[in-house]
Amino acid sequence: MISKIIESHRHDSFEKKVEIFNSITEQLYEFIGLPHPVLNVQLIPIDHLEGNDYNPNKVAPPEMKLLELSIRKDGLTMPVVVAKEKADNHWVVVDGFHRTEVCKNIADIGAGLNGYIPVTRLDKSLENRVASTVRHNMARGTHQIELSAKLVTFLRRKDWSNERIGEELGMDPDEVLRLRQITGLAEAFQDQKFSDSWESYE
Repeated sequence: MISKIIESHRHDSFEKKVEIFNSITEQLYEFIGLPHPVLNVQLIPIDHLEGNDYNPNKVAPPEMKLLELSIRKDGLTMPVVVAKEKADNHWVVVDGFHRTEVCKNIADIGAGLNGYIPVTRLDKSLENRVASTVRHNMARGTHQIELSAKLVTFLRRKDWSNERIGEELGMDPDEVLRLRQITGLAEAFQDQKFSDSWESYE
């Protein structure tokens, strides 16, 4: 059946082929019934992607050149992860911002994708997407401490307990507390108990 569809649309425009590809992938994802976003890769216009404002992962110029070389030699081997809902008709990147930047800014690499980029979509709330971004970065061993601390504080403001933050981000309680302390914000200590032994000194 798929072979017949491909043959009947072989001479269609690339945009039409993308539409068919996305439709088939979506249906196959539902057919296979495994709840892993990577099984539902979609092609979307690369200009419709925008970075998030909370990603603490920074890549130095040498690593960016290596990423460019990797994509040039091996092609894209992983889709970009985006939030499922659109913001101002744009998809927000959860993971893969630097891959997106390379594909947007290096002309021949972008041309090789015909203006599209493969993505997988996460259906999560903002705070859960923040946690997802942190997990993706930490799993690769690249994450800035100061910005990580700000994200932990952000999750606390969303009423996440230290225990939940630790569980979601793979941190022990002491690590969560240290990251909260780094921000220097008073609320980082609002639920901590301190000894009152100092009151005995006069």
